[in-house]
Amino acid sequence: MPDPKRIRAEANALVGELLERLAHEDVRELEVKRGGVRVRVAKDGTVAAGAAATLPPSAQSGARGDGGVSPPIAADLPTVNAPLTGVFYRSPSPQAQPYVQVGSNVAAGEVIGLIEAMKLFNEIRSTAGGKVRRIFIENGQLVRAHQPLIELEPP
Repeated sequence: MPDPKRIRAEANALVGELLERLAHEDVRELEVKRGGVRVRVAKDGTVAAGAAATLPPSAQSGARGDGGVSPPIAADLPTVNAPLTGVFYRSPSPQAQPYVQVGSNVAAGEVIGLIEAMKLFNEIRSTAGGKVRRIFIENGQLVRAHQPLIELEPP
């Protein structure tokens, strides 16, 4: 039986690689199949990652990149966006509490999460202050550069 964590890691790595290629090449859509993992990305913003039927449903539901759409972002509220592409983590370790939660007050410059890119963990700091209204990204989810992470209500 395949290891769900390994398959998720492969899918995340493929998505990151494809997004980089998509940004730098004159194509609208890319798809790659490696082993039991199939990943498709398109410039219209849709991302689909799938695995062969060998994956148990519990492993498939844990991976984002399933084409899910985030709720619309209010145009008048500030967001903190990902400065780079990578895997977003809401806490410094699996056992630790998240840096921020809905309802938390955040100051400009405060750490709100980590993005792992190329095996390095980068602290993501808030670019504005306010109360966290929404968190768009789940723990362990792949994010693209400039993608909104949280939405803030100004103080």
